[in-house]
Amino acid sequence: MDYTQQKQYEHGFVFEIGSLYDYLLKIKDTRKAKGKRYSLISLLVLMLLAKLGGEDKPSGMAEWICNRKELWVRYEILAQPKTASHMTYRRVLKKMISPEAFEKLVQAYHRHRLKAEQEMVISIDGKSMRGTIPYGEQRGVHLLAAYVPGQGLVLAQAEVDKKENEIVVAPRIVSELVLSGAIIVADAMHAQKTFSNQVVEAGADFVWTVKGNQSRTRWAIEKLFVHEVCNLQKGTRLSKDVQMAVDVTKQHGRVEQRTILTSTQLNEYLDWPHVAQVIRIERVVNHTHPLGRTREIMYGLTSLSPERASPDKILALFREYWKIESGLHYRRDVTLQEDATRFTDEKAAHNMAILNNLVIGLCLSNGLSNLASARRYFDAHPKAALDMLVSDLSSTL
Repeated sequence: MDYTQQKQYEHGFVFEIGSLYDYLLKIKDTRKAKGKRYSLISLLVLMLLAKLGGEDKPSGMAEWICNRKELWVRYEILAQPKTASHMTYRRVLKKMISPEAFEKLVQAYHRHRLKAEQEMVISIDGKSMRGTIPYGEQRGVHLLAAYVPGQGLVLAQAEVDKKENEIVVAPRIVSELVLSGAIIVADAMHAQKTFSNQVVEAGADFVWTVKGNQSRTRWAIEKLFVHEVCNLQKGTRLSKDVQMAVDVTKQHGRVEQRTILTSTQLNEYLDWPHVAQVIRIERVVNHTHPLGRTREIMYGLTSLSPERASPDKILALFREYWKIESGLHYRRDVTLQEDATRFTDEKAAHNMAILNNLVIGLCLSNGLSNLASARRYFDAHPKAALDMLVSDLSSTL
């Protein structure tokens, strides 16, 4: 470990400037000094170590930490071999940390680690935490995230109020990002004219799918491509300004074929700011177990011109966007058991989601794409997990 950019914390604990530990020190502890047995930084570090070690609920985290209490003294996280109860960790999530302040701190940490790329893809999508849905109601905590699939980093995340929807929150989180040269990809809910303007004026480009919420736009795109699809079926040529690409993948007992058509014919016709191409994607999946076939057609539009984005590239952009489901939401839901963890307090649930984002980002930044396998390793090697927290990983990206 390079100690040239480290600084020393009390009790001789050493960490690098720019490390996650360094950022966590900036969280304000709202407790009074009287009766405070454990520092907030120690509690946060231990919670993250327990998360990395495979525990997802406060009770399990407390037991995991207690079973290794001698290690925490040796690593100078704790002064004595005594650990907090699960109720203390619940209070950390519920009362000691503001989710808004925690989000800003984690966003700053992730942006510090972000590797600058030409035309970086940022996926925008929301996720509901099912473990927070009160009995008899249909919605709990819903978080909208701006995620970089190629690096596994959540650059911004905000809670969507129950009286609002993602359309209201998306412009707020995008306004917090440096978007120059980025490509924002989102589903049909975010296909809004004002949002499109905001993205392009910030120096980025957009790729939206279009559905019933923009019915006239969708109808115009669908009608344009009807003639081209007929040409394909007859074996005749496509129109001059229409381009096509086909992508076939075979995996998990299925063969998937995506056929994309793009056109510039509607650029002047559509009342849509900065539109440069419209899109039709047909997705056909042949399943072997069980035997069957599914077909889906999707329409969209983008500010990327044909010179900047060929049909093959647009397909690749959508593949990157869909990684938010497998790379972020699935890992939080299944591997980190976010939906199975019951929270009645919305602040606690939001803070737990932030911890989950951190765990995913830390593992992916270290080349550990199999999160379940990584957690089993850190369960047996907690010192390796601690090293990640105290090192500035941005220098290795």
